[in-house]
Amino acid sequence: MTEVKSPETAAPPAAVPSELTEEPGRWHRVRPYLPLVALVVALILPYSTLHLPGIFEGALNSPGTLQLLAVCLVFGGLAAGYDLLFGRTGMLSFGHALYFAAGVYGTDILITHAGLPLWQAAPLAIVGGTILAGLIGAVALRTVGIAFAMVTLAFAQVGAILVARDFGGLTGGEEGLPLDVSGVPAGLVGVANTVNLYWLALAYLVVVVFVVHRVSGSPTGRVLAGLRDDERRIGVLGLDPYRFKLVAFTLAGGLAAAGGVVYCLIVGGASPHITSSELTLSLLVMVVLGGPGTRWGPVLGGILYMYLDHRLVSVGSSGAVDALPGFLSRPLSQPLFVLGTVFILAVYFFPGGLAGLASRVALLRDSLRLGSRRQS
Repeated sequence: MTEVKSPETAAPPAAVPSELTEEPGRWHRVRPYLPLVALVVALILPYSTLHLPGIFEGALNSPGTLQLLAVCLVFGGLAAGYDLLFGRTGMLSFGHALYFAAGVYGTDILITHAGLPLWQAAPLAIVGGTILAGLIGAVALRTVGIAFAMVTLAFAQVGAILVARDFGGLTGGEEGLPLDVSGVPAGLVGVANTVNLYWLALAYLVVVVFVVHRVSGSPTGRVLAGLRDDERRIGVLGLDPYRFKLVAFTLAGGLAAAGGVVYCLIVGGASPHITSSELTLSLLVMVVLGGPGTRWGPVLGGILYMYLDHRLVSVGSSGAVDALPGFLSRPLSQPLFVLGTVFILAVYFFPGGLAGLASRVALLRDSLRLGSRRQS
């Protein structure tokens, strides 16, 4: 007697509790438009007369506030360019300030000493900084890890020494080199034209974010991400890690040199502090504070760091801080102490940086919501 087998039917999928399903909330629908909203706010900000006491010393459209915001935007772009090395390729360079200084001093020297107009000096300074990055990268990238970081630091120290000792009588030594504004367009000179420098800084930030985003989404960017995760695997695939790292190193140096051109116009000259390794360490702090390897994290970190760096100087010398007890007023009057404390707290409580803050808040909110549902 034959046994009749019933046809097998697949078991229905297990039902997932509604409290565990992730519903696309309002934040997920609005999030893609936040960069556009931020850009619109940045565009209309110079036309606003709003005064924010305690945040800015004057109105939003005042020259002092616009200059501060312009500097913050430049360093936001500079941090995004440095993240192309550190966060997206995994290269820790201690000499990135050298290429920024090449843009600053190159522009200043070509205008002040060579007598070139800005439209000639700026491209030459950017090209020179890019070539300098390519040459140093060709040597430094023969090493890896700590050795690579030390080689880049050594080159940066050489540049800092040459600037401080007024090499060839070009840099002005420790006094710096004021910019001869006769070679600069009239629309970029004077307190009344600070708004134009703000537009220039904003344009630089937009260009850097666009370039970094395009590179990260390209096949080259995927190779760079592979180098960050496992360089040996890239070599096994038949690709040359050295060439790809050199491309990233050179591109980041060129973006830093372009930022140096804009910075030179904003501050009206060059000073030797921009050649120090402390600036590169500050860039590293900006990237880590914002979130390495993310699209907007380094930008936010750079803007916030420079804002705090400038504002804490005036806050530390204010009467409110002086009125505090000595054990509080002394450390709070030092901007580096406050910045270091903020950095330690941010790294401890938000390891992913500012870019991961929203996701962590959303996760905490969902956990609290799930707990309240279970209790009910």
